[in-house]
Amino acid sequence: MKQLENKKTLYSGVQPSGNITIGNYIGAIRQFTLLSDQYNCLFCVVDLHALTVRQIPAELRRNTLELFALYIAAGLDPQKNIIYCQSHVPEHAELTWILNCFTYMGELSRMTQFKDKSARNQDNLNAGLFTYPVLMASDILLYQTSLVPVGEDQRQHLEITRDIAERFNNIYGNVFVVPEAYIPKETSKILSLSDPLRKMSKSEPDGAVFLLDNADDIRRKIRRAVTDSDAEIRIDIENKPGVSNLLQIYSAFSGESTDEAIGRFEGQGYGQLKKGVADAVIAGVEPIQKRYQELIADKGMLHQQMMNNAERARQIAARTLRKVYKKVGLYQG
Repeated sequence: MKQLENKKTLYSGVQPSGNITIGNYIGAIRQFTLLSDQYNCLFCVVDLHALTVRQIPAELRRNTLELFALYIAAGLDPQKNIIYCQSHVPEHAELTWILNCFTYMGELSRMTQFKDKSARNQDNLNAGLFTYPVLMASDILLYQTSLVPVGEDQRQHLEITRDIAERFNNIYGNVFVVPEAYIPKETSKILSLSDPLRKMSKSEPDGAVFLLDNADDIRRKIRRAVTDSDAEIRIDIENKPGVSNLLQIYSAFSGESTDEAIGRFEGQGYGQLKKGVADAVIAGVEPIQKRYQELIADKGMLHQQMMNNAERARQIAARTLRKVYKKVGLYQG
């Protein structure tokens, strides 16, 4: 399916490091399903990025296929969007080497995520961890991306991407689109159930509800969600972050406003609130789980869709890479 020239391109990538949380779904994927008519959307399973930490090969392969299936099950159409696997498009790695030569050591050493991950991975301080932002820049710039959905933890990576693109363009002309941050329409940030001062994260499974969790696990996790000693049910992010978080989760899955939710549970206590939240989440993920099981049961079909989407991505990426090679003087014949 040809990219439409009159549309801007939106790009997003997720590592295949396990299941997707309901926070990822509410804050990003569910909104992305509404963008296909407005943007050319690419959604990438960034398996090369995952190699900065040691992976169990069989698990990485399984997680990659499962994430691809979950993207589709959550509502992203692989015909309207390009949903593909990063390592299936070698232009990502090829452009990364070129852009490495236009990125400065000082820039990379100042990256907050590199500092944080270095502190946690003293036994595996590899060069890939250091140059991770350059690969991310290649992911984005290959597709002449205009918009990149980013949270605060990725904003610095987008800024270095912009710096690299502008540096290259200043030397060789307008080769790359300089991307902007895409800020989705306002949605409540879904926080950890065990620590409602932090974002819900798949690295903290006890505080996260995943799209593929069964009903019993969802009820158990929400039942254990941190609240407070004040029994009043209201939105108060500063003083009642746990209760506020539960109300926002309920609102996201039920379709009711938080004010309607407060009215529904007023005077019933936290036990009933948690039961209502669990019921709403279970009802919301059930069709996703059903569709996922249908997809994952036909791995041959999924593999073919993945290959077809990779070819679509390569057609776009190759055009950009040929232009870059010509600009820097690499002989192409």
